[in-house]
Amino acid sequence: MISEWFQRVGSSVPRGFSRYFILELLKEKPHTGKEIIDYAVEQSNGVWKPSPGLIYPLLGRLLDEELIEETEGRYQLTKKGVETAQDVDKINEIVKKQLDVLFRLGNVGKFVAMDLLEKISTMGSILSSNITNMTEEETQKYKKFLQEELAKIDQMNSQKKGKESKIE
Repeated sequence: MISEWFQRVGSSVPRGFSRYFILELLKEKPHTGKEIIDYAVEQSNGVWKPSPGLIYPLLGRLLDEELIEETEGRYQLTKKGVETAQDVDKINEIVKKQLDVLFRLGNVGKFVAMDLLEKISTMGSILSSNITNMTEEETQKYKKFLQEELAKIDQMNSQKKGKESKIE
């Protein structure tokens, strides 16, 4: 499983990342497509060079989903886009805290973290490709599922910490 994961993301960014990168960048201020590409190259020190063939069709999809709007060649978030970006921020914060704990647990924690990242990446790709067709009920269902999965990880971490403190 890990080798498959590395094959998919080892030399590039994870699937679905570009979408959230654009939403995050547009939270700051409007940008042109070229500015988005240039910023990605700059921030990654040249490791990630998204092509116009990736960025412009993705901007088109974000426009279709009404997450962004275009004015005079610059793209900016809509109200719906701001709300989506805020939801992503909340999930990112939860995942970041949990990954921090997992990575502190050594190799087993890293394995669990990689598995979690794989699941989140897969789910994110599915959600992002279907979000425009989802009802509010379906959206809430997925949100609840994610929260329950993260709660399971919290419980596992608590149990593991309890075992470690008994050993000491």
